[in-house]
Amino acid sequence: MGKTITEKIFSSHLGREVKAGEIVIANIDFAMAQDGTAPLAIKVFQEMGGKKVFNKKKIALFIDHSAPSPNRGVSSLHSLMRDFAKKQEINLYDIGAGVCHVVTTEEGWVGPGDIAVGADSHTCTYGALNVFSTGVGSTDIASAFLTGKLWFKVPESIKIQVKGNLPRGVYSKDLALYTVGKLGAGGARYKCLEFEGATIQNLSIEARFTICNMAVETGAKTGIMRGDIKTREWLGKHFKKSFSFIEPDEDAHYEKVLKYEVSKLTPQIAKPHQVDNVVPANEVEGIPVQQAFLGTCTNGRREDLKIAAQILKDKKVHPEVRLIVAPASRKVYLEALREGTIEILLEAGASLVTPGCGCCVGTHNGIPSDGENVISTANRNFKGRMGNPKAFIYLASPATVAASALEGKITDPRKYI
Repeated sequence: MGKTITEKIFSSHLGREVKAGEIVIANIDFAMAQDGTAPLAIKVFQEMGGKKVFNKKKIALFIDHSAPSPNRGVSSLHSLMRDFAKKQEINLYDIGAGVCHVVTTEEGWVGPGDIAVGADSHTCTYGALNVFSTGVGSTDIASAFLTGKLWFKVPESIKIQVKGNLPRGVYSKDLALYTVGKLGAGGARYKCLEFEGATIQNLSIEARFTICNMAVETGAKTGIMRGDIKTREWLGKHFKKSFSFIEPDEDAHYEKVLKYEVSKLTPQIAKPHQVDNVVPANEVEGIPVQQAFLGTCTNGRREDLKIAAQILKDKKVHPEVRLIVAPASRKVYLEALREGTIEILLEAGASLVTPGCGCCVGTHNGIPSDGENVISTANRNFKGRMGNPKAFIYLASPATVAASALEGKITDPRKYI
């Protein structure tokens, strides 16, 4: 019996044949934490008697969730991180650098065949680069910082084959939401979603990040993709080490194989208060929105901002809508500035915030009021996600968010494409 991508990655790290279901202790290639999880990880590291991290070149810290700090308490946690990073001589990406998952890939921390762990559930994003990447808790990441190893139960894989050209006005976010809706919030618990097919190959690397980013919303341990020419070109600009893509065997065993034909897919919306509460946009079209949010590790990249700008160019956001934009990184912000995207967004009435998580996690920027509806490019919409359990969050693509911001209500973006 052949092996999946995940089984091959673990086999290469352990130097022996490994199959799904085995519990193993594997060396890791990269470990990271952000300001919501790093302070506890540092505390546990110290309680474990940690003096030095296992490898200062394989660890990074990020201040992105509450950046800039909204209060004194958070400021003290940020100081703790800065002091730890300085003492340990590890990289710390401070306020304004951007969202951890976007910066990690931009800065070339991970590459094909790696095992990467992060104290953030959306670490699975890196799977678009043929990486086994997964989120862990603060205690586990402290152990990884100290030893360079972590235990894993090698996950079973579900193959998702996607074919068909995405129609005009339909994007990778719509495909991601569609997949979550089909599988359900727990439909792939502790599995690896292995995406393949012509549709995936036609997507940009940025769009593929969106797909893998939302794998965890099905309960999956990670999402992962094969490498191809686009991946190689992207890595050539960002990843400085030599690499080889990990391919699944033709006779690899999968728990199941799902086949999606998407040539007739329409814009999708996840309704409050569950990510898998997904419906075609036309079923909720017309619901008023008071806030629109463009950003996050799911859809705050250059390509996402450009999609929104193409719709918003020479138009004005509805007077009763607040459009908040958080570029996913400083690099994204600068690129969008140079090509005029930021100017278009600002002239349309958008309000830009510091590169980072923005209002996604509800710790500072853009907390909605009671009863307000928000349409967002984020990956989660449960109660309180944006800081107010009495608000209602709808998830959508950058195009749908932009079109809805224009009209003041949930709007199918295809009329503007």
